[in-house]
Formats: sequence, C-alpha cells, structure tokens
Amino acid sequence: MPLDALNQELDPYSAQVVHAFDRVGPAVVHVTAFAKDGRGAGQGSGVIFTPDGYVLTDSHVVGDAARLHASLTDGQSFEATLVGDDPATDTAVLRLSGTGLPHAELGASASLKVGQLVVAIGNPLGFTCTVTAGIVSALGRTLRTRAGGLLDSVIQTDAPLNPGNSGGPLVSGAGRVVGINTAMIAPAQGICFAIGIDTAIWVATRLMRDGRVRRSRLGLSAQTVPIATRVRRFHGLDQATGVMVSELAPDGPGREAGLQTGDVLVSFDGVPVTGVDDLYRALTQERAGIPAPLRVLRRTELLTIEVTPREI
Repeated sequence: MPLDALNQELDPYSAQVVHAFDRVGPAVVHVTAFAKDGRGAGQGSGVIFTPDGYVLTDSHVVGDAARLHASLTDGQSFEATLVGDDPATDTAVLRLSGTGLPHAELGASASLKVGQLVVAIGNPLGFTCTVTAGIVSALGRTLRTRAGGLLDSVIQTDAPLNPGNSGGPLVSGAGRVVGINTAMIAPAQGICFAIGIDTAIWVATRLMRDGRVRRSRLGLSAQTVPIATRVRRFHGLDQATGVMVSELAPDGPGREAGLQTGDVLVSFDGVPVTGVDDLYRALTQERAGIPAPLRVLRRTELLTIEVTPREI
C-alpha cells in the first residue's frame, strides 16, 4: 500500500513501520546452517537484494556451515550457496537457486540521521519475519567483530534484536535497507548494532567478484604500549602510545624491511599509529605492493623505514 494511503488510516509512526515492512518483508529470508553431519549448526536472517537471488547476511551466521538452506515468508525454500564471506566486517553473500525473487531496495547509510526511525526485520529465535522498530541511536560507532578486527561506521539502534535477527535488514521508514543487523549487547537494553549498508555493499561487490575481500599485511604481531614521556619530548611526539612489534614472520614484509622485535611503530605513511587498531585500519587492500614510510622508535632512536605491505 502506498505510504500516502497508509497515512490516511494510521498515525504517521505506524504508517512508516507498516510501509517499511511491506516493502522489505517479502525479501527477508530465514537462513539455516547445517554441519557436516547434517545437524543444525545455527540460524539467522538475510535479505535478497537482487532479483536473481543474491542475499546479504552476516558472516557469523554462515561462515562455518557445510550446507545452507533459506526460506521466504511466502513459503518458498531454497538451497543456498555461499558466494563468499568476510569475517573482518561480519558480512556474507549467499546465492539462491531461484529467479524473479522479491528483492529489497537499498538505501544509503551515509545519509542517516540520529533520531531517525528504523525498522529491524528478521527471524529471532526462529519466529519468522518478526518486526521491531526504534530509532538510530548513534552513528559512526566502532565495533569489534568476532574475528577480532574493528568494524568502523557501525549504526547503533534501539530497535530490539535477538538471536536469529543477525543478518536481517535494518530498514528506513521509506522502505530502503540502510543496514545489516549484526550484534546486540546482551546485558543492556536497547543497544544493538547494524553494519552500514554502504560498507555491506562495498564488501558484497568484492565477494561477488572475487569470493573474498583482499587486504594487506606487514607480517608481524604487535601490541599497544605507552611511550616514555622523556622519549616523546625528545622527539616531539604528540602521542602517548605506539605499537610494539612482538613477533615477525620469517618471510614477511616487516622483517624484510628491517623491523626488529621491540621496535615501536608511531606512524604509517605519515598517519599516527597510537594502537594496534590504527595499524589494522591503515592496512587496506590499496596499500598492498605500495612502499610506505614507517616511523619507528628503536630504544631511544627515531627511525624511518620503508615497508611494502603484501596482500593477504
């Protein structure tokens, strides 16, 4: 039903929720993962975003499955194929065997506003196509994924999520998918998170093209450490912490560039590195194969070492 017609029968808030569900609900799928022995290994949600059956969901829903099954709200069911998943962003793409399937329209997470109405659609605890509503509580959050990395630009919402909502769409009042639900803080009330659709589509495009997302590495293990005040003052460093190299891969680019265990990294290509997470963010796909200056504290000496990250 058009939103204008709904507004004549419902209050504005209800009209937007109903409109969002009508637009996206038919494209929401219930995803069931099976282990090698045929037993159920978990379940979650997903949303079809192309008419030829590509589905966005979460990596943690499908990553370890031997077989995947998806069912729609109209009763159709399909075997699903994993196109690719990216644990670093908790994003995965599936392909269903059908054609002419209902699919959702994608919005833009960059245009969201705090306080904006959003609707979560999914299958919490196996209850098919459940709708909850709330607002965008905050934007630009950073969330640590199950793989241990950091996911930037995450949407925080108070639209209630439960186990089984993972992978389902977060929808604007206009009926466009603006996020993929990924996590909740269990002890809290109304603190839930979704991957921005801009990030999800960037990742999905690469998964559909390559089957994976390429990133770069230096071949080292590291930890965040404080920098002594006298050393900071002597070298004119504004940062209080850096990244200490604790281990180097034998054939990694870090060792080849001349890094040593105990070195403290303070900047990469001119950008300060105050912790391991800063270094993780800097090592994007585009960095692979391109030399970059790395500023390093070796005991009390400040060195500049050129390093060339490699693709993972």
